[in-house]
Amino acid sequence: MNRSIGSIIFLILIALSLFWIYEGFVNSKSAIEVNMSYSDFVKRMGDGETDIAKVTIKDDGNLRVETKNGRLYSVYAPWFRYDIEKINKLVEYGVVVDGEKSVDSSIWINVIGNAAFIILTIILFAFIIRGLGRGNNQAFTFTKSRAEKVGPNKIKVTFKDVAGVDEAVEELKETVDFLKNPGKFSKIGARMPKGILLVGPPGTGKTLLARAVAGEANVPFFHISGSDFVELFVGVGAARVRDLFEQAKSSAPCIVFIDEIDAVGRHRGAGLGGGHDEREQTLNQLLVEMDGFDINQGIVVMAATNRPDILDPALLRPGRFDKKVVVDPPDVKGREAILKIHLRNKPIEKDVDVGILAKRTIGFVGADLENLVNEAALLAARAGRNVINMEDFEEAIDRVIAGPARKSRIISEKQKKIVAYHEVGHAIIGSSLPNADPVHRISITPRGYAALGYTLHLPAEDKYLVSKNELLDNITTLLGGRAAEEIVFGDFTSGAANDIERATEIARKMVCEYGMSESFGPLAWGKTEQEVFLGKELTRIRNYSEDVAKLIDHEIQKIVMTCYNRAKEILENNREKMEKIVNILLEREVMSGEELRALLNGGTESLETV
Repeated sequence: MNRSIGSIIFLILIALSLFWIYEGFVNSKSAIEVNMSYSDFVKRMGDGETDIAKVTIKDDGNLRVETKNGRLYSVYAPWFRYDIEKINKLVEYGVVVDGEKSVDSSIWINVIGNAAFIILTIILFAFIIRGLGRGNNQAFTFTKSRAEKVGPNKIKVTFKDVAGVDEAVEELKETVDFLKNPGKFSKIGARMPKGILLVGPPGTGKTLLARAVAGEANVPFFHISGSDFVELFVGVGAARVRDLFEQAKSSAPCIVFIDEIDAVGRHRGAGLGGGHDEREQTLNQLLVEMDGFDINQGIVVMAATNRPDILDPALLRPGRFDKKVVVDPPDVKGREAILKIHLRNKPIEKDVDVGILAKRTIGFVGADLENLVNEAALLAARAGRNVINMEDFEEAIDRVIAGPARKSRIISEKQKKIVAYHEVGHAIIGSSLPNADPVHRISITPRGYAALGYTLHLPAEDKYLVSKNELLDNITTLLGGRAAEEIVFGDFTSGAANDIERATEIARKMVCEYGMSESFGPLAWGKTEQEVFLGKELTRIRNYSEDVAKLIDHEIQKIVMTCYNRAKEILENNREKMEKIVNILLEREVMSGEELRALLNGGTESLETV
């Protein structure tokens, strides 16, 4: 409210100032009148011809004489108004004669008016200076760094709050030791890396690691995003980089953390249709600052990115970001440790097994696990419970993977039956093949945007390598849903579109990338072309002939169709079991992997495979 009143007063002052300027300009016209003696006036009257166009007789005795060329003169002649003869003579010469009553303005009125004008002008300039002096004024802070500075003892995050990235923590403990005791390294002639680049997929905890380093070292922490440097105007980003490092030098020892550095650190000259001058100038200034400051100043620059492949090589050379710390997704032990951290202050039931949750969340990163725990807590609160049980976590896992259940979506009995056979087809194939991932849950409840049902497979362990037989079993499992539809209904639906796409992509990689084709052998076909500026795959270069392309297509088709026929044969051999499982699933809508294996008479040993 006070700010709006101040704005109104400011506008009023501007209006009054403009009014006084206008009045002064209008009144300044009288200042151009030049004094003329009465004798000169009489001479100008002449004898029949005169250059006088108009004479105004004022009652104070003054005459205002206007010539034909627009000049104004002031003549003091109080007796002229009584000289009728001269007035008539002017009229005969064609001169306009008029009268004017003078306004009685005292000197005090002029003094008061001028004083008011001066006072209001002073107030106006005071408002302007006050506005310009504010700290948030963009005119003075436009080139200032937007880094968020967190002082020591204010960062509560330490290495105790980080889990699942033990190797990265060990690497960064050395940095903490340097910030606490730099003399320990300088005595033996060692230097710490000027820059530390944290590389890893989104959500793995790169920013959390940087905060933990600052919390452990108990030093100031400057946090800024790479996009905060880049602006519309060229040169602003470079100025902000200079200001950031000036602040860091004054607060050394400290940590400068640049999140998402790929926003400003991309390859120079990689723009479509030319380079981006502002981004490149900002990057050049960052390179100069990192290579310029003294290693003994105690400034550690940390940065995070999930696209190290698009960073400029000059940024990664020794002397700048010369240490790269890889932050991988956590394994099963790491996920268990992360879940325990997020569950420290939450009430949970005794039946909650964190180890089982860790095994069922393969592929989850730290951010996913934090979201999982939060979803489970929300579900417990929605149900009116004070503790979180295992069912809440199971539902939360389904929500994170496939989205929330859409119970309001009405599906006909025929479509529901098709979905049930489709999902059971996946489940039976996955349970019958030795190299397929075990089935964890089957559901025909619609979830998310377009999922009418799903079959969740969870590997028994984290896998870093995949064999040919595992890929073939995965393709067969993906095609199990379509095979079940053909066997039971003799028709196909669009529900298998995503399964077919994934199966075809696996087969293509087996032929073109993995060298797993029987016809081609250990050869790679095609090359991925990437655009640095866009940072994603655009196309695949064909470095082979049309004849080879036909053979590749034939080989891919052969792999997919062989797996499809294999899936049909397995389902036909287990048709009775499929019918039994489908009937139970239609009644319950959800079935666990343990229940599936119990219905299959104790596991995969009782299934007929091919």
